[in-house]
Amino acid sequence: MPDLIIRQFPCRSDNYGVLVHEPVNKLTAAIDTPDPAPIRAELAAQGWALTHIFTTHHHGDHTAGHIALKSETGCKIIAPEKEAGKIPDVDVNVSEGSAFDFGGHQVRVIEMPGHTAGHVTYWLPDDGVAFVGDTLFSLGCGRLFEGDGPTMWASLQKLMMLPPETLVYCGHEYSKANAAFALSVEPGNAMLQQRAKEIDELRAKNAATVPFTIAAELSQNPFLRPDSLEIQQHLGMSGHPLATIFTELRRLKNAF
Repeated sequence: MPDLIIRQFPCRSDNYGVLVHEPVNKLTAAIDTPDPAPIRAELAAQGWALTHIFTTHHHGDHTAGHIALKSETGCKIIAPEKEAGKIPDVDVNVSEGSAFDFGGHQVRVIEMPGHTAGHVTYWLPDDGVAFVGDTLFSLGCGRLFEGDGPTMWASLQKLMMLPPETLVYCGHEYSKANAAFALSVEPGNAMLQQRAKEIDELRAKNAATVPFTIAAELSQNPFLRPDSLEIQQHLGMSGHPLATIFTELRRLKNAF
């Protein structure tokens, strides 16, 4: 089976648009629709026709192009069932454990409440890729708009259990600011220090720091590392429950 072709491109001020193309059946999915214009441009540049939209959550910077693009292409919109009333023109609702076929490639749905109440990740296990929206970022995680710390920590633990080589695509370019915070709570992490330098170099060239791997985040992202002794000591929370430490990290990041 031919590999999927994935194209990532900037949208809005700091969003990423992503197109996933299956060449045999000529299927193309947009992961969310931050802005219809760059999505149209990328489709035209690649010579692809939009057939699907995989929606991670209802926020406007992820659904702004839904109505226009569906009107223009007749594409099928797939979206989390728990946010169906907040997302326009949905054709298929999905929830925890849902799975569907995308041109011979299995797509599994994992519910990730926290950033929003019904947020989902689309995981393609045979392709080693996950589209996580605003749940996980490079060295960061989403703000808790519709959930609390323990809820988001439980969602992140689901991602932590994915194969370490899984390639993760997220919704925003936040790596530089996230690296600064990560270093403030775990300055002795040598792998994080190196990653921060790489991020600085990439952003100096206006290059993307996304996608990234689960393995990299497990070793460097403080929001996946509340068990780090250095982080616990920095916070004065040695031995506290991991969900409590995560919640404090998220609080500190909000004010950073």
